Amino acid sequence: MLSQLPEQLESERLLIRVAKPGDGAIFNAAIVESAESLKTWLGWVWPAPTLAESEQACRRAYARFLLNEDLMAFFIDKHSGVLMGGSGLHKADWTLRQFEVGYWCRQGWGGRGLMTEGVRALSDYALQALGAQRVFLTTDERNTASWRLAERAGFVLEGTLRRDRLDLQGQLRNTRVYARIPD
Repeated sequence: MLSQLPEQLESERLLIRVAKPGDGAIFNAAIVESAESLKTWLGWVWPAPTLAESEQACRRAYARFLLNEDLMAFFIDKHSGVLMGGSGLHKADWTLRQFEVGYWCRQGWGGRGLMTEGVRALSDYALQALGAQRVFLTTDERNTASWRLAERAGFVLEGTLRRDRLDLQGQLRNTRVYARIPD
């Protein structure tokens, strides 16, 4: 059982790798292009970050990776080389062996199964290679695209926390909690 987050993985169609210094331009292009479609669910995409802010985010992410605390992963389409989305293994708890997964998809890249493939590959790796006892995610109940992706990637709905958080518009929301655990 490994105790180090992976720098790179591959699935059938994706290169999945840690965000690194120098990735700010590709990260920024993907987020700026997608900010309008993501801003309802992800507060960090709006207002769209500057190139300098995106580079700083990649540098911070790589530092946290080197400390074995967090993996901010990019999903790069093997065929085109395009950064088509992102995910990660966040809030690494090495004592409990659990990780939180989050994800976003670049505008125009949905509906191809690539996000599902990448999220499944990351969670499989956590469960198999890292010995995770729990890989989980939370999503706004109204974000049907997100929770359907979770279900396609093998996550099981554990429950819905009613009126537990404020959404980005300041209104109470319901949060669906999903997890995968070892078989």
